[in-house]
Amino acid sequence: MKLNNKISIIGINYYPEDSAIGLYTTQKAEYLVSKGFEVSVITGFPYYPQWEIREDYKSKPYLVKETINGVKVFRSKQYVPKDPTFVKRIIHLSSFTFGNFINLFRISKPDIVISIIPFTTSGLLGWFLKKRYGCKHLVHIQDFEFDAAIDSGLLDGGKKSVIKLLQKIEGFVLDKADIVSTISYGMINKLKQKTKTSTYYLTNWIDVEAFSNINLGTHRYLKSSCFKILYSGNIGAKQDWDLFLKILVQLEKVENVEVVVVGEGAEKVNLLRALKQYSFVKHFNLVPYEELPQLLSSADLHILFQKTDVIDTVMPSKILGMMASEKPSIVTGNMESEVSKVFEESQGGFYFNGNSVDEIINQINILKADKMLCSKLGTGAKQYVLEKYSKNKVLDMFIDKIQNL
Repeated sequence: MKLNNKISIIGINYYPEDSAIGLYTTQKAEYLVSKGFEVSVITGFPYYPQWEIREDYKSKPYLVKETINGVKVFRSKQYVPKDPTFVKRIIHLSSFTFGNFINLFRISKPDIVISIIPFTTSGLLGWFLKKRYGCKHLVHIQDFEFDAAIDSGLLDGGKKSVIKLLQKIEGFVLDKADIVSTISYGMINKLKQKTKTSTYYLTNWIDVEAFSNINLGTHRYLKSSCFKILYSGNIGAKQDWDLFLKILVQLEKVENVEVVVVGEGAEKVNLLRALKQYSFVKHFNLVPYEELPQLLSSADLHILFQKTDVIDTVMPSKILGMMASEKPSIVTGNMESEVSKVFEESQGGFYFNGNSVDEIINQINILKADKMLCSKLGTGAKQYVLEKYSKNKVLDMFIDKIQNL
């Protein structure tokens, strides 16, 4: 009999969401089941990144219980705004929290409860289970949601008082947890400024084996004979779309280049409006997770333009897929960030600050003309994630950690 055999996970994102946090929470839960654990998940209705509840869930009742790949899943239907303003996001958070309080009474007694942040209020639900059952409580932070809002300058007036309240909740949740994990060393350092609770580095991971299938072929979105530049992921406020559009202005002068954007999110409508003038740019909605290795491996170059005003609040999970595809990447962001160090160590691509339009265009032209360089960079990127971020290695270490809580 395993120690700490019964595990409950609380978080708003879960299967059939197959990107970002939903993907990692699902893979974690299913991996635990494969190793003999009993796992239940308290979650919302699938809605991300479209910001709309999936069609096949819209007609389901307010509370739903499912069993998916051995995981018992308890859902409460949350409010989902089509236009996620600050106020609407707070209502979104609140509806998830209050609705899933009911689900706390529908699961069996856990040995360990894992709260996934965002939302910070998932930690409140986990704390309640800890108080009720005397179980261990692990808080896992994928994103410092309030810090990101403050750093992005989104707050004014009455919003500040709401954020102060939420930050008090954050402090309470972190202090009452038995251990707090997060996904980068920079975020660990930030965490230590917030709480004295023991911390643990639990990086995101990638299933590198999924990229090793020799029959992957070329994805239908990337059949062009041009030099194919791909962005795949969330179209949200954290990406630097102003820089992206500046790059497109310059790329219009470069022959035999195609830019493909595969994604959805809160900024999608605005971005598509701006892309209409560019005939060499295509947009497609996100592909299912099982298609992602083929999509990423079909590009010649990956791009990810991040805003430079935030350091290490997020370690973008999409970077691991980009690197595992064995293709080079050009990424922008704060030069002090952990992602910058990843590219410096891996030699798997190039990292620039957000004012490097000319340097980025020059690097694209060099890569376009040098297939050997592309191959060398791609090989370095894949080897790096294989050594440091492979799924089985990361999750086996995580299991050792929770067995010894």
